Amino acid sequence: MKIIYVILFVFSVVCINAQTKKRNFRQHEMGILIGGSYYIGDLNPGKHFNMAQPAFGAFYRFTPNYRYAFRGGVNFGEIRGDDSQSDNIDQIQRNLNFKSQITEFNVLAEFNFLEYRISNDKFKFTTFLFLGIDVFNFKPRAEINNNWVDLQPLRTEGQTKKYKLTQVAIPFGVGVKMNVSKQVGIGLEWGPRKTFTDYLDDVSGTYPDIIANPFKSELAKKLSDRSKNAGSNINEQRGNPRTKDWYIFFGVSLNVKLNPKPAPCHAYDH
Repeated sequence: MKIIYVILFVFSVVCINAQTKKRNFRQHEMGILIGGSYYIGDLNPGKHFNMAQPAFGAFYRFTPNYRYAFRGGVNFGEIRGDDSQSDNIDQIQRNLNFKSQITEFNVLAEFNFLEYRISNDKFKFTTFLFLGIDVFNFKPRAEINNNWVDLQPLRTEGQTKKYKLTQVAIPFGVGVKMNVSKQVGIGLEWGPRKTFTDYLDDVSGTYPDIIANPFKSELAKKLSDRSKNAGSNINEQRGNPRTKDWYIFFGVSLNVKLNPKPAPCHAYDH
């Protein structure tokens, strides 16, 4: 969470600085994002871009100032994890895998380090930060016998309640933007999503006590404990409940200015 506080501090400083500028205008853009998505969690504790999958999205951006902009959009991607691909002996022994489709709706604020505006050759490139909030949906599934099975309904850790598949996250990240014509801009960005769930991968706590509370189905029992010594791990650690899961979108954006007519000039621009 420290990195989020740092970004918030930088945003506030840049925003205050932006208010002293007179380069105000109104610019509307539509764009697409093409790239990838991956996750950090119990099945992939720290390898960025590991098992990344194709992702895409669309967004609308409103720019009232050379220094900042506001954006809303939707992204679609997939995240995956597989213990068999780990170098960690404990993970290999655990032998879990999952994949999940991610659909998110986000609202973001962007702050440019340099003054930037599509159609202006004097201000055609900048690096930027973004921060916002999103609502996302996920559905973890595991492969067994060449079939993919939904995990949440099975309560593989003996949960008394199913975890929610629609949740809130905090997206933030960095990127670059530049003009390629009077009406078109391109960008490159990387954006982690801080979630408040540990179940993107259906792994969080301990192996359930299947003697005191047996599973209702043999499938749930199999997908709960897929280790070589399945059945002997009761109440032992299955995941790490002290940390929440993350998912990340990254890619190239292409955006088009919707109001190509020149905006009114202000005294500061002359």
